[in-house]
Formats: sequence, structure tokens, C-alpha cells
Amino acid sequence: MVRSRRPYRIEYAREAVLHLDRMDARRVATVLDTVIRQLSHEPATATRNRKPLRANAVAPWELRIGDIRVYFDVAEDPEPIVTVRAVGIKFREKVVIGGNEVDIQ
Repeated sequence: MVRSRRPYRIEYAREAVLHLDRMDARRVATVLDTVIRQLSHEPATATRNRKPLRANAVAPWELRIGDIRVYFDVAEDPEPIVTVRAVGIKFREKVVIGGNEVDIQ
């Protein structure tokens, strides 16, 4: 029997909490639920809604939840942890994080 790895601990950076504070309760609930479901196990595996990004100032990974974008990084040592760095809304080709347009490719 193969034992599964323990789940990743999810942590929100102060900036990400401020970004969530700017959203309505429904979107916040969607983000919190989806982050736990999608990033607790194998967060560094690309999927249809999760992908690595080119080098940028925000984070190395993006999770897409409809028009919401969650930017995060993953650490393995000393414990498995996912840190949510930013949460934004995508409008056409633009992403708005904390009220500011950010260029993330």
C-alpha cells in the first residue's frame, strides 16, 4: 500500500488577504474553497486550471477560477506549504490585483 504525502499547508500572504478584502463574500468563499481543493495535494503539477508562469514579480504559479486569478508559490522544505501571494480579477487581457493593473504573462 502506498501512503499519500501529507497535504500542503495553505498560507495567505498579508497582501493576498488585503486583495480578498476587496472582493465580495461570494468570490472570497469560492477562492478559499477552490484553493483548498486544488492546492492541498500536488500544487506544483500543471493542470487545466493551474500553470507555471514566466518569471514575474508576483508568483511562479497561477490558479484560474473563472475570472479570478490566484498567484502562489510552493515550498517543500522544511514542510510542504503553498503560499498564496496575490488574488486578482482578469478583465479581457488585463489582471487587476488590489485595484492596480498588473502585467503577468
